[in-house]
Amino acid sequence: MRAVLGIDAAWTVHNPSGVALAAQRDGAWHLVAVAPSFAAFYALRGAKEQTAFDAPRLLDDATHLAGARPDLVALDMPLMDGLITTRRRSDNAIASAYGARGASTHSPSALRPGPLAVDMLAALTSLGYPLLCTNPITGPGTLEVYPHPALIELTGAARRLPYKVHNRGKYWPALTGPERLANLFAQWTTILAALDIVLPGTAALAPLPAPDAPLRHLKAFEDSLDAIICAWVGICALEGRAIAHGDARSAIWVPAPYGT
Repeated sequence: MRAVLGIDAAWTVHNPSGVALAAQRDGAWHLVAVAPSFAAFYALRGAKEQTAFDAPRLLDDATHLAGARPDLVALDMPLMDGLITTRRRSDNAIASAYGARGASTHSPSALRPGPLAVDMLAALTSLGYPLLCTNPITGPGTLEVYPHPALIELTGAARRLPYKVHNRGKYWPALTGPERLANLFAQWTTILAALDIVLPGTAALAPLPAPDAPLRHLKAFEDSLDAIICAWVGICALEGRAIAHGDARSAIWVPAPYGT
């Protein structure tokens, strides 16, 4: 049995981070659990007092839920062997491969994510999950992943998918609020269907929110969705079906195009 933990990590301590756990049983992968925040993930085992990133607790809970210790932790967070102060070769590699399709990375800095990323990687490394930057993957570790290019490869889209809640006005400036929301839900429906094919259980564990749900609930769903994408990328990497864009110090893993 194998398992992968996916984390859509916020770049600040004040915002929630989605968490998703996938496991392989009898040769087939499926989604075991998903939560819109660390607190919600810990609550799956009854904990109510913890809200922040806690690497030992995350891995312990993941092991309990999956029935196996995670082979990989796939993080949507800029990672490197030290404080990141400027764009890295991995950022530039993603820009070269996916920039024309609207999926370049945000530029990391010493402030964002800053020490937060350093501390997260240090905690995971101390538990046997060092940063992995090259194929083949030979042991437990931590991967940096990026949902936007992953979704391009998953769906075969020509460009980055418009599925971010807070960007709906930018995506469709000429539409009314309800029309923008309808378009957003259409994107989410497409993504859920694609993920449920490669990671069964996604549709059941991450149902669409109600159209009239508060904005915070829509954002929580988006965070959960991104965490599931992170877990799927980790699976692809574990099975040798992902490309590490970068160098020996930092790499952003993206699933290889289908048919390659």
